[in-house]
Amino acid sequence: MSEFVVGREHRVSPIELFFDLVFVFAFTQVTTLWLEQRSWGGLGRGLLVLVVLWWVWASYAWLTNAADADTGLVVTTMLFATAASFIAALTVPEAFGRHRFLFGATLLAVVLAFIGLYALVGRQEPELLSAVFRMTRTVVPAAALILAAAFAPAPIRPALWALAVIVGFVGPQLGGLAGWRVEPAHFAERHGLIVIIAIGESLGAIGFGARETHLGSGVMAAVILGLAVAASFWLAYFDFASSGVQRLLTERRGEERVAFARDAYTYAHVPMVSGVILFAFAMRAALANVHAHLSIVPAVALCCGSGLYLLAFVALRWRASRQLGRGRPVAAVVFVLITPATVHMPGLAALAFVATVWLGLHAYELIRWREERTRRRSTADAAHQALETRA
Repeated sequence: MSEFVVGREHRVSPIELFFDLVFVFAFTQVTTLWLEQRSWGGLGRGLLVLVVLWWVWASYAWLTNAADADTGLVVTTMLFATAASFIAALTVPEAFGRHRFLFGATLLAVVLAFIGLYALVGRQEPELLSAVFRMTRTVVPAAALILAAAFAPAPIRPALWALAVIVGFVGPQLGGLAGWRVEPAHFAERHGLIVIIAIGESLGAIGFGARETHLGSGVMAAVILGLAVAASFWLAYFDFASSGVQRLLTERRGEERVAFARDAYTYAHVPMVSGVILFAFAMRAALANVHAHLSIVPAVALCCGSGLYLLAFVALRWRASRQLGRGRPVAAVVFVLITPATVHMPGLAALAFVATVWLGLHAYELIRWREERTRRRSTADAAHQALETRA
């Protein structure tokens, strides 16, 4: 086995946490892009940037799941990727404009560093090395497409980005799943941390939005409602769902485990993170004047951000059990249905609508799943105590 490969379950390392900190800033930059371009085109461009940022983060999540992050070369490469990703994050508000070449060039550098290190990690494992080479055939061209978009006319750039996203995300699956491997505990922990980072951006948006206005009673009410929604994001993920998804991943083996990790984490977490960042943007827009009506784009972001977040869990449940559930699908539909109404009411009232739907969902789930929640927590506590005993 290569000296770079981790042969057992491991915890998230400090260098991974440092790398993830870049995305605290990157998510803020996406919010800034939307605040500066409050149009359907701006919304679409921001979502494309967000998905590309996720593509970078998820790639390194797979890498460090297999690699020993304490190895000197791994740390050096991660530091390089951190610096390059930070430069890319600086350019996000103008990623389709005057800084498009810098974004594309740094993205390509980050992808090439990822491919090179992954190949080095798998050099003594033929199946893993073969998988990395198969992935290279699509991942590198996808990054090159984004760089090529810098030289294309403005109307064509989003189409090239969209094509790059499709090639980068879907392309690697065409070569099959042979050779890949997943360590469940580390993989679940890493994705939980990025969700926390996204929720942290929503808290930051509330704070920055409130700071830029007078802290009157209306603003404080909006802040409390925003905090309730942010807490709802946390509760929906960490109170019940995260442990269940990790358990399902652990129960699987071989290519079935890899496929589930890809679908439940790499794919299903995209709408989760996107939904939270959309809400962060809507909060900044609403707090500018809580008594004014929201324009259409912030209103869609406010309601459909929460709906998108919940639909990710619906898709995840369908992937695991071929069932849709009740509470979260219904709540997601309600969020979509109230969107037109929120355009015709003050931002404070719109926030109250969204928070009320979330509170109704939590009340339903706390009652409906209380026995299952208690059982899972008992199982998790027993497993934690057993781990401490072995240590």
